[in-house]
Amino acid sequence: MRDRNLIVSAPGTLEIVEEEAAPGPFRVRTLYSGVSAGTELSFVKNTHPGLHTGFDAELGLFGGPATDAFPVTRLGYMEVGVVTESDAPVVKPGMTVAMTYGHRTGWTGDPLRDRIVPLPDDLDPILGIYAAHMGPICANGLLHAAADLYGPAVRGLGDGVSGRRVAVTGAGVVGLLTALFARAHGAASVVVLDPSPERRAIAEALGLDTLDPEAGDAAVTLKTAWRHWPGDRGADVVFQCRGQASALHLAMRLLRPQGTVVDLAFYQGGAADVRLGEEFHHNGLSLVCAQIGRVPRALATGWDRERLSAATVDLLRADGDLVRRHLITAVVPFGEAPELLHDLAARRRQEVQSVLSFEDAGDGR
Repeated sequence: MRDRNLIVSAPGTLEIVEEEAAPGPFRVRTLYSGVSAGTELSFVKNTHPGLHTGFDAELGLFGGPATDAFPVTRLGYMEVGVVTESDAPVVKPGMTVAMTYGHRTGWTGDPLRDRIVPLPDDLDPILGIYAAHMGPICANGLLHAAADLYGPAVRGLGDGVSGRRVAVTGAGVVGLLTALFARAHGAASVVVLDPSPERRAIAEALGLDTLDPEAGDAAVTLKTAWRHWPGDRGADVVFQCRGQASALHLAMRLLRPQGTVVDLAFYQGGAADVRLGEEFHHNGLSLVCAQIGRVPRALATGWDRERLSAATVDLLRADGDLVRRHLITAVVPFGEAPELLHDLAARRRQEVQSVLSFEDAGDGR
């Protein structure tokens, strides 16, 4: 039994290789796999921090030998598949599941090792690419906003956005899903800021308000519209979802005094444009990193990825038709994956969400 797997064998080199499938409790045949352009292209372009320095998980410090190295053999974390055989009581043959095992035709799963998110029958399977990891990343951003207000007394994801004015910097997948989460959980206003007219058009097709940060001063525009009290204008919370230091600086300029930026972006370079002596200092702002590796410390016992995945499935049931029509911009056969990622890395092609389809890629059993 052999699987086909997309790997980065060297900087700038993508290959589909055959690998012997390992034995284990259950087997999955892949249907779809979503491409995370930011993370995956950082391996293709050799810009991922883990390729150049190590991370000590115990100390929480970078330094020492690189954590990752070529070949990168596990690329991707948004997979949907069908269980073809199983000896595990919690996983039944015929189940459609979301998992995080990389761009490959099949996977040998183990309930003691793998996250498994069963998908409901009434959900389009292609939307399941968001259920195991990407959706929970965005839901975790809302959870951090809620914890910022209520600490351990958080009751639900809406606690940080309900009735509040929300700005989202970046109209990529993370930004758009986060904006949809904020709207679904009762935000009074949601505005998405992105310099790309194509991405703003997608946000608008999703029913979201947008601003072009390069057409005048977006902070002045937003703060003119969003007044709380005299001398107190701007967004209650900003979700920063674009991996550019200039976007983080913009996010801080959009905030009302003593507001919070919840940062979901992945910065691969420096941060020279983040001017901490300006709005950050004078307006007493807060900056919180909301990566999926951690829920807020005060909520660690009540919230986990399973609960965030359940919230993602709820969102996809409500807004799935819009997401399928507007957010997923390309569905590409698995065999064309190396060409797709090369084109994305070279900016010969622009997509918001690319999805690899495994319909003709082999059965993965």
